[in-house]
Formats: sequence, structure tokens, C-alpha cells
Amino acid sequence: MKTVLTLLAIALFLSTGSAWARKPCEELRQEIAAGLDAKGVRNYSLNVVAKDADDARKTVGTCNGGSERIVYERAQPAATTVAKR
Repeated sequence: MKTVLTLLAIALFLSTGSAWARKPCEELRQEIAAGLDAKGVRNYSLNVVAKDADDARKTVGTCNGGSERIVYERAQPAATTVAKR
């Protein structure tokens, strides 16, 4: 019984290590952008803001140990003019 509990405790400890990892904001922003591009999303912006910044945009990730967050905003596509003949 003690062996099972010890193994369970070790497994739990090892699985939570990645949750505390500090990922640089630029690296995470590039990963999110790659995922959005792969899904065909166009005309968007990803910006890094402080964790406690008052921002209405959608948060899509946190970085630098939770001290900053990455926000997503859908941009308006560039207007194209149609020439009349």
C-alpha cells in the first residue's frame, strides 16, 4: 500500500512540473499564431499585455509565469475596390 501511494505521489508531482514552467511570451505568441494560421484564420492580431491590464479583448494564453497574457483581436480585412467598366 505504501508503495502504491509513493508511486502515485511521485507521478502527481512530475505531472505538475510543466504547469509551473515559464514560457516566453514571444514563443507562445508564435505558437498561437501558427495554430490560427493552420486553421485558416486571417486578419487578426495577437498582443502581449500585463496580467492585470484592463482589456476587453479575448485572452488566448498566459506567459512569463502568468505575469502577462496574450490577447486576440479580429481585425477588419483591407477594403478592396472593384473597378467598374
